[in-house]
Amino acid sequence: MHDFSKLTVGVLALQGDFDAHLRQIASVGAYGAAIRLPHQLSEISALIIPGGESTTMNLLVDRFGLREPLKVFGASKPIWGTCAGMIMLSKTIEDNQSGVRPLGLLDISVRRNGYGRQLFSCEEPIRVRINESETTVNATFIRAPLITRYDQEVQSLATYQGAPVLVRQNYVMASSFHTE
Repeated sequence: MHDFSKLTVGVLALQGDFDAHLRQIASVGAYGAAIRLPHQLSEISALIIPGGESTTMNLLVDRFGLREPLKVFGASKPIWGTCAGMIMLSKTIEDNQSGVRPLGLLDISVRRNGYGRQLFSCEEPIRVRINESETTVNATFIRAPLITRYDQEVQSLATYQGAPVLVRQNYVMASSFHTE
């Protein structure tokens, strides 16, 4: 087992189920920090942008002055976005009627609610390949984004219904599904 006690992982705590991520971080022995302001990014080693509602998240990122600091952080430190976090990390949002301005840290295009509305939410076991190791995880899809395009620099780590649902590029990783 790894010792994560010296690791501080932030969770963007503006909107969404950030508490569930903080509990998971604590369960592996790391320190979880709720991130709400730009200066707090300097206190963490990595960041999770949780699921939630991307339109609201977009507004709050701007209200709290986090847009540019998040881009700078993601250029050199790990960020993982789940569901709405994936939408925020993407380069392009198709049919973007809500005017969400993604951070552009991950060269993918997404379609919000690509797996259906709330009624079609589901939990499915999927195979994930990370660091030459493969495992099965329970992936919860709740109004999940669908990746419609990804650059050749983006690595697909898991698929569902023929489309990538867990991807990585440089320091940025994102999942269409909830993991918490």
